[in-house]
Amino acid sequence: MPHPPASSADAAHDVSASAPAKVQLTPADWIAAATHVLRDKSIDAVRVDVLAKVLNVTRGSFYWHFKDRNDLLERVLQRWRDAATEQIIERFEKTPPEQRIREFLTLPFRGQTAQNSASIELAIRAWARRDALARQAVETIDSHRLAYIAQCFGELGFSPEEAKMRAFLVYGYMVNESLLRTQGNEQERYARRAFVERTVLAR
Repeated sequence: MPHPPASSADAAHDVSASAPAKVQLTPADWIAAATHVLRDKSIDAVRVDVLAKVLNVTRGSFYWHFKDRNDLLERVLQRWRDAATEQIIERFEKTPPEQRIREFLTLPFRGQTAQNSASIELAIRAWARRDALARQAVETIDSHRLAYIAQCFGELGFSPEEAKMRAFLVYGYMVNESLLRTQGNEQERYARRAFVERTVLAR
């Protein structure tokens, strides 16, 4: 026996129940997508239309969260600062200063996380070579990191000048070990780290 035809209200209810829920994106989703495109391509590819396609949404949804592209780029840089500097400092803040320095020297060895972080940082530094906004962010973060590492050496009793020199060695090693991670096998990389650790902590 055939069923009676469904009312329009019933049909609308059936359609809404079967349709997939619309994804509600947050600013963090756009920032993450922009960071991935920057890492995998270049700053030139970080455009609203490209990101909308990556996220499978309309370009109009971008403007619910950002004034314009520059607003997004500023927040990409802020997110990088938080993830690659502030959160790391906060993680180690309560450990003794010598242990903090040892922990900093291990950061380039932390697997896929370290590789991803290094790729993002390399992309941002390339961007900074031709853009004032990124250049200022990189210079500020470099100064902040160096000052914090110098503070750790100061807590160990080194003079301000000695602390600055040792901090520069630590930071230079960290940056270059991250960017040159294919140079040498695992044993050689660990030997380099041990050498730097002995050198900078020697009295």
